Amino acid sequence: MAFPTLETSRLWLRQATAFDAEAIFKLFSDPQVTQFHDLDTFTHLDQARAVIERRKMGFESDRPADAAIALKAQNTPIGSCGFTWDRASNQAEVGYELASKFWRQGIMTEALTAILNYGFEVQNLERVTAEIILDNTASRQLLKKLGFQSQGVLKERGFWKGKHHDLEQFVLSKPQP
Repeated sequence: MAFPTLETSRLWLRQATAFDAEAIFKLFSDPQVTQFHDLDTFTHLDQARAVIERRKMGFESDRPADAAIALKAQNTPIGSCGFTWDRASNQAEVGYELASKFWRQGIMTEALTAILNYGFEVQNLERVTAEIILDNTASRQLLKKLGFQSQGVLKERGFWKGKHHDLEQFVLSKPQP
């Protein structure tokens, strides 16, 4: 089963393919994009190919599954967003990244609105969480704009790039009719 294609006014959210490897490499080879990410900045195209394959397998097996974010006009990935599922409790954690040249244009708000609607309406999620590094003020603003509520700081919750990171956790519950 492939990731479903979702459409917004400006974007396609779709499964990345092998043809997207160069665009995914460009995204993750930007140190600004990986600054707050648990991935090291990419240095080889093979790293992008591995991410594409891992994400494809993730959706097929209920592991982390991300959709490529592409502007409709070009249909080339400029970012991604998706879920790490906890099917037993109808919950998921959302994650996302966007090429730095597209920051502050409302693209991630548009993409996350679509993926959250998909999660709540199609996948029947009851709750979505997000965890961010404390210095990531743009993510904090985005999550609050989307209605997420801060649950506080989790000390040394993450470990990557050789050190522990305190993370702020946010929660969004399924909208009630």
